[in-house]
Amino acid sequence: MYGIVEIGGHQYRVSAGDVLDVEKLSVEAGSDINFESVLFVGGDAPVVGVPTVKGAKVCAKVIKHDRSRKIIVSKRRPGSWRRKKGHRQHFTSLLITKVEDGNGGIFTIDKQSKNAVKYLK
Repeated sequence: MYGIVEIGGHQYRVSAGDVLDVEKLSVEAGSDINFESVLFVGGDAPVVGVPTVKGAKVCAKVIKHDRSRKIIVSKRRPGSWRRKKGHRQHFTSLLITKVEDGNGGIFTIDKQSKNAVKYLK
């Protein structure tokens, strides 16, 4: 089962056990966070929200805050004018632990999976 959730103005397809990088959230690393703006829940009986699915939520654990790889932007104009700049975007890594569909169906992360063993201690 999977769900489409809105986080920070972007939509992500998530399922239990996924590791997801989103724009930086103001939450401490190691804490749990719930997202209730679930737009779609897929599986055996898909549910489409208008605009969100009532009672559905996605639970996640914040793994870390970090910065992405550097992107180099170069500009050149005729003559001798050149500019070189770099940018590193801040992001938050999330481990999706549970997806609830709003109808009583709860799908949790398998405790033996690679990501659960690595991040859930």
